[in-house]
Amino acid sequence: MPANNGETSLPAAAQPADSDPPAVQHKDEVSPDPYLDYEPSGAGSPQGTTAVAPPAAAAPPPPPPAGGGGGGEEGHDDEEEDMLRMSFLEHLEELRSRLIKCIIGLLVAFAVSLTFAERLFLAIEQPAFKALRDLGYEKPELIQTSPMEAFSIIYMKLPLVAALFLASPWILYQVWAFIAPGLYKRERRWAAPFIICSAGLFILGGLFAYFVAFRFGLTFLLGIGRDIQIRPLVTISEYFNLFINVILGIGLVFELPVLIFFLTLVRLTTASFLLRHTRYAVLAIVVLAAIITPTPDVYNLVIFSVPMIALFFVGVFASYLLELHREQRRFPWHIVLIAGLMLLVIGVTVFYLAVHQGGYRIVPSWPFLVR
Repeated sequence: MPANNGETSLPAAAQPADSDPPAVQHKDEVSPDPYLDYEPSGAGSPQGTTAVAPPAAAAPPPPPPAGGGGGGEEGHDDEEEDMLRMSFLEHLEELRSRLIKCIIGLLVAFAVSLTFAERLFLAIEQPAFKALRDLGYEKPELIQTSPMEAFSIIYMKLPLVAALFLASPWILYQVWAFIAPGLYKRERRWAAPFIICSAGLFILGGLFAYFVAFRFGLTFLLGIGRDIQIRPLVTISEYFNLFINVILGIGLVFELPVLIFFLTLVRLTTASFLLRHTRYAVLAIVVLAAIITPTPDVYNLVIFSVPMIALFFVGVFASYLLELHREQRRFPWHIVLIAGLMLLVIGVTVFYLAVHQGGYRIVPSWPFLVR
């Protein structure tokens, strides 16, 4: 055992401070690991050294958004997987199937309309008879110029037009069912509103044409030659063609809000853009009304263009509601409800005063209130 000359040997951890300690990393040195800068407080660590603490447990990742499709990669992938993939031939087969179903629905509606063909034609004749009576003709009538004319109009063309109106919800549903597999899941929820609004506006346009536009236009046209001794003799073919052009034309025009809403839905336009270019839209509507109007007179042009302009602003309002929904904002419906109630009260008051004090009476046709 070697002599230590009265000196006591110390362990390496208890060497005096003036001895050379092992290389340590101090705070002022740059470390790539932030955990090396940790210095716990306490007596357990030697003076002048920096203790290295073990890294803390990593925080768990945030949970995925509710619904599984909230705009992330996984949600987008889920939506894309939900889309139906079909080849070109499968698309053609699907188109063929939908067309057959549309034709079947149209044939069923045609069979139903055929059983009421004569009653339907009597209803179609009413605007002509009323216009002729208003012009002073005591025995209004339509004339037939060929043997097959009445048969082709009453039992072929008229039931077909009526079937088109009756089967319009079914046809629109088949159109939507054909394009729906190519849409995202969140876009398919527009199916019911699309079908209901499209079919409803088409039928509403036909009713507006029958009760308002066609009656006023016909009275104006048949009365042009009354003062110069011209007696109108209208054939059923000419009358029916004019009737169908007006009814179908205005029915299609009433689809304008749906078209504007669809363009906003696919982000091809915005409500603010449409409002900024309102004057150009009004000009385009007047030009379109001049094209689809069956007669060149200004009277019918106004009857066609005014509802189209009103429908344009309805479509802009629907687009604005869609944009508010995208931005998760709410529309102040309470203000609209209060304004609507005020207008309703004003309208009822005016109607009451007109009937009970103004000498007006209610009639079953437009303008529904005459003196």
